[in-house]
Amino acid sequence: MAVRWGILSTAGIGTRQVIAALQRGRHTTVDAIASRDRAKAEAAAAQFGISRFHGSYDDLLADPDVDAVYIPLPNHLHLPWSLRALDAGKHVLCEKPIGLNGMEAQTLARAAAPHPRLKVMEAFMYRFHPQWPRARELAAGGAIGEVRAMHTWIAYFNADARNIRNIKACGGGALMDIGCYAVSFARFIFGREPARVIGVSEWDPQFGTDRLTSAIMDFDGLVATFTCATQLARYQRVEIVGTEGRIEIEIPVNAPADRPTQIWLHRGAKVEEIAFEVCNQYTLQGDAFSLAVLNHTEVPTPLNDAVANMRAIDAIHRSAEDGGWMVPSP
Repeated sequence: MAVRWGILSTAGIGTRQVIAALQRGRHTTVDAIASRDRAKAEAAAAQFGISRFHGSYDDLLADPDVDAVYIPLPNHLHLPWSLRALDAGKHVLCEKPIGLNGMEAQTLARAAAPHPRLKVMEAFMYRFHPQWPRARELAAGGAIGEVRAMHTWIAYFNADARNIRNIKACGGGALMDIGCYAVSFARFIFGREPARVIGVSEWDPQFGTDRLTSAIMDFDGLVATFTCATQLARYQRVEIVGTEGRIEIEIPVNAPADRPTQIWLHRGAKVEEIAFEVCNQYTLQGDAFSLAVLNHTEVPTPLNDAVANMRAIDAIHRSAEDGGWMVPSP
């Protein structure tokens, strides 16, 4: 059995990564795509061999042969179109971050609560690549002793004023676009929420977005730090450090789908490379979500996780603007 998917827009993340990945899934088919520009929807449908296309998002939501929608729209549109998809009776996989702030995330969670049959999930695809469950297993199992700290680097260079990531009103900026991963990484590995955070940002004078944000997150004695940037050389890496060693994740965010990946376990002078076979984290994400739909079970990443992630991001934003330690909203 397979879930019939509709793609809400022809946004780049969908056309570059997600559509083809869903088409390769065991429990997913892509049956429709929509754009506000009907010609774009038609062109994307032809490119990917999708049987139906729609000239508006509402038309796709009204399509009776679509079970679930994937929403790769800009950040400021995540909440409104997730709500409309729920109203239309569709399951929702929405790109990260789930909204512009914790209040929006909570609004979606409250809207979804009366519809337990409908599945809603934030699309943090990294959690479905086997390197991350393995890293968490190693950390929790004492492979590096007592885990005390971790650090994340994520950066790329994009100074295009027309790019949605550089438009403040649309939820642009480094923290929202890629810093959200760093917050999620720490919460995933430590298995708890930060008690307090402190952040510093450097703002683009033209865009008004944070082009670099660094933060410290205090998890009641466990410490996670990160730097994310939209105008630095492209680089990403995660290190999880314990009393007896460390785990290094080479490509923590966009693990390639065309070659094996690896993480390294360092203990003293010994370095163990742990390799993972070729896989597509977007395909794995789509299948996991679809199985929750087909089996009427909980999604792998519930909405309360998305709410907690956004509340931590909110607190880092407040700290960067006002200074000092901030406590995420309960």
